[in-house]
Parts: sequence; C-alpha cells; structure tokens
Amino acid sequence: MQTHNEKIPDPKEIEKEISEFLSKKFGGEVKIVSPVSLPETCPQDASNPANDPKRGISFDLKPEELIAYLDQYIVRQDSAKAVLATKICTHFNRIRRSESDPDAENHLVGSIKNNILIIGPTGVGKTYMIRLIARKIGVPFVKGDATKFSETGYVGGDVEDLVRDLVREADDDMKLARYGIIYIDEIDKIASSRNLIGADISRTGVQRALLKPMEETEVELKVPHDPISMIQEIDRFRKTGKRETHTLNTKNILFIMSGAFADLAEIIDKRLTSQGIGFGARLKDAKKRTDILKQVRSEDLIGFGFESEFVGRLPVHAVLEELTESDLFQILKNPNNPVILGKKLDFAAYGIRIKFEDKVLRMLARQAYQEHTGARGLVSAIERALLPFEKSLPSSKATRLPVTEALLRFPEKHLEEIIATPDNPALHETFERLMRDEKAFIKAHVAANKKNLTEKHNLTLTPSRIDIVSDFYCHHIMDTEQVIRKIKSYSDAIKKLELFFYKSHDINIVMEEEAIDYLIDQLVRSDITIESLYKKLSLDFEYGLKLVREKTGRNRFFITRKALLSPDEFIGNLLKNSLKTKP
Repeated sequence: MQTHNEKIPDPKEIEKEISEFLSKKFGGEVKIVSPVSLPETCPQDASNPANDPKRGISFDLKPEELIAYLDQYIVRQDSAKAVLATKICTHFNRIRRSESDPDAENHLVGSIKNNILIIGPTGVGKTYMIRLIARKIGVPFVKGDATKFSETGYVGGDVEDLVRDLVREADDDMKLARYGIIYIDEIDKIASSRNLIGADISRTGVQRALLKPMEETEVELKVPHDPISMIQEIDRFRKTGKRETHTLNTKNILFIMSGAFADLAEIIDKRLTSQGIGFGARLKDAKKRTDILKQVRSEDLIGFGFESEFVGRLPVHAVLEELTESDLFQILKNPNNPVILGKKLDFAAYGIRIKFEDKVLRMLARQAYQEHTGARGLVSAIERALLPFEKSLPSSKATRLPVTEALLRFPEKHLEEIIATPDNPALHETFERLMRDEKAFIKAHVAANKKNLTEKHNLTLTPSRIDIVSDFYCHHIMDTEQVIRKIKSYSDAIKKLELFFYKSHDINIVMEEEAIDYLIDQLVRSDITIESLYKKLSLDFEYGLKLVREKTGRNRFFITRKALLSPDEFIGNLLKNSLKTKP
C-alpha cells in the first residue's frame, strides 16, 4: 500500500516503464506515441475546423439576405423562395426576440407557428431548398416520408421518431434540437381517398398523430421498444435510484410539409370556375397549372382529403414551378450545383479530373427534360453519358477527361483514344481550354455577386482575389461558398502574422491587400504552410527592419507585394530614404 511519504511517479517515468514492458512483450512492434505540443507563438492553420469553437444559436438573417443566398443555388422559383425565406426568417427571429425578452409573448395565448406546406412536382428542388436553408441558419434538419408513418407506430414509423432523430442530428444538444426543422415529404399521400365511402383510418390517423407535434407537445426521447434505451435507463436507475424523464418540447420546431398534389389543380380550378373567374379549360399547360396552384386555399386542401385541423396547422403555402429545358441547363451551369460537383468527385476518386463543355450541358439538359422528372433527370442523363468512361478510365493511365460534344456523340472512339494515348497533346489542350472557359465563367459569376459575397464573408474581393477564387475553384472540387470561406481563412491567417511578428520581434508590420493576395496565392498554388510563411517573413524582414528602427526610430512598416518579392531592396530603400530625410 502506498504511503503519503512515497514519491508519486512522474508521467514520463510511467511512460518509460510501459514502453520497456511493451518492448519486451512485443519486440518493438507496439509503441506509445506521445502527443506533440505545437509552440504557441506559431499561428495555426485557420482553415482547420477543429480550431473553430462550437457556435450556438445566433439567428439574425433578414428575408432578402436568405433569398440572395438561395439565388446562388436555386434556379428560378422566385415566388417560393420569397415565401420560404420570409416566413422562416420571421419564425427564427421571433424565437430570438422572445428569448431575449420573455415577457414580450408570454401574454399571448395559443401562439400560431408558421408551419409551411410546399406544393410542387417531383424534381424541382423542394428538399434541396430546405436543406440549404437549414444549413444557412445552422439548425439541425431531418427528413421523413409521410408514407412511412402510422398513427401508433406499430405498422410504420412513429411520427415522434422524427423529433428523436432531430436530437441525434444535433449530437444530443437539446438546446440546438429545440430549433430544428422537420421536413416531411409526400404529404399528399396521407390525404384520405376522395372516392372512399367512410373514414380512411390509416391516412387520417397519421394526420391526427402529427397535430400535437406540429403545434406544441412534449415528446419522450426514450423509446419503450428500443432495447438500448431500456438498458441505459436501467443502468441509470441502478446508479442513481431515480427515474429520469427526457423530453423535448416542439414549440419552436418548424414543420415543413411537401408533396406533388397531382389532382389539386383540378379542385382549385373547379372552385374558381364556379366563382366565375374563368379559368375553365383543362389544365394541360404547366404554367397555367402553377398559376392556379398559387391560388390554393384551405378549403381546396380539405377537398383534397386533409382534415381541417391538419390544414389549420399549415398556414403558409409555397408553390414551386415546373422546370423548363433552359432551367435544367442553368442548374448544370450553376457552379454550386451538386450534380456536376458530384460527378467531379466520382472521377476524382480515381485521380481523374473532369471538365465539361457548355454544349454538353445543353445536350444533357435536353435529355433530362424529355424524362419529365425535373432535376432528377439530370442525374440519369449524366450517368448514362459517362458510365463507360467511369468504368474503363480508372484502369488506364488517364488523369484528365475533357467532356465535349464530340466525345458524347462518339463515346467508344474517344474512349479508345484516351486509353491508348492518355498523354495526347490534343487531349490536354482541349482540357486546358475547358478549364480556361470554366475559370472565366467563375470570375464573371463572382464579380456579378461581388457585393453580396463581400458582405456575407467579410472579405474584400479585389480583382486579384477574384482571380485566386476562380483559379482555386478550377483546381478543387468545392462550391463557390466553400472556396471563398477557404480563401477567407487564408486571409485571416495571414493577417494574424502581423500580430505574431509584433509579439516576436516588437516590430509593427501592416500587410497591404496586394501583399495578402500574393501570400494567399502562395498557399493556394504550392505546398507551403502558414508556419513556413511566418518563418520566411521573419528571416527576410526581422534584422533589416530592426536596423531601420535603430536608424530612424520608426516602428511601423507597410509591406507591399514588391517588398515580399525583394525584401533586401525594400529594406535598402528604407535606409536610403532615412538618410535623405536626416538634416
């Protein structure tokens, strides 16, 4: 037994003893690896997510700001974007206000929540839009399929499972889960059948099961039929002797429902015709269908097969339009679209870079439009076109794939040529041409959205910086938002060098914008790290600037791009100027 007089072993001694034991036991094959501590004086890579503290809820977006964000990803759908952005911003800003001033809404009885119903055909981006909004706001998001649920949970899933999924999505952060978004698709499938005599229990039962969560209720997070949950509860009871209740209130959880509602336009048209508004004719034209759907009322949804209590909990309606062939091309052309970025990732998994010609994107959009499945048809069209290349090129030495109109029209011929001569100069020239076209398009795109992007990321987008952004986009598989965040992290890290330089050498340096752009370009184009930049900066300027300080008493220096390129000349000029100014 250890006495109080015995010396407590040092951690290094313990580590040494364990290492010796492992060496004897396993012959040097097993070792202890001690963590390495980086010096505090050296700035870390600001782009590392591990260095960012976990942020809490801080929502203060305005509707127009959210619309501008959606415009970067979603083609058309201006009306739906306006409705969704406005009501979702109001929902979260109202929560923020009520939490900062609890008395403001406490006197209200039966506060109404702006749950939303989205109506639109398949493949127009309903789910994608809500995911984008949730990501922008920073709240957890879960999606469910209305056809998978039952009233009791014995047949399908329990509607309260979505709330439990929200907690898991929030990494068990209960506060964060309280502000989540629950999105339920194919809600039109739980409308009661209109040609059925008597109540349609299986469908209306699911509607009723959704009523309380959509408004406000306490959802029990422990699931009685979940064995893991039961074991955890027994273990807690054994240790504490108490039964704990874990519930989540749904008051601030936003519910968004969506569906195609195939026959709803006819119901609305019938009502409008009987009122003498004069739509009347059969709804064959897609634009006309959309115009009529925008006039949906609660009575139309009740006529469709929903219970009045359920409709009453969905006060906000948004209608999405069908996509045209031109819209599908714009989706493919959008630098943030997941279809092209996803395909780039597919080929990048085999070390192959891929670029697309505009004519190819138009061909794919035409093929997708003929499938009448909206944006989903784009995925099918691009998979059909590139599957032979994705199958064969990974086994070859090819590293570049320029997708041109000729390549899609004669795939077998071009595939054989690429496999036979992957270093063909003509192939590389075509690839470089497509990359130049892509870079020019990204530059124009960023320049057109310069004001919004500058304000959003707090990053001045100078012409040289826009050029860096477009070049980085062409060489990495990211959307423009991710690219600008990356460039911003480099810019912030470089600005921190000024502070570290002052702490280390007691000299105040200020980087000009052109100098920051030059250093960002160095980080982007080479394997150099921010630590290496700092060491080189110290090596180039420390002693020279100290000498200038001794001669002139000056301790603040503006570093230009030219100074970074020729530090000796820069310091020499400072000394010459100091001699000229002496009496």
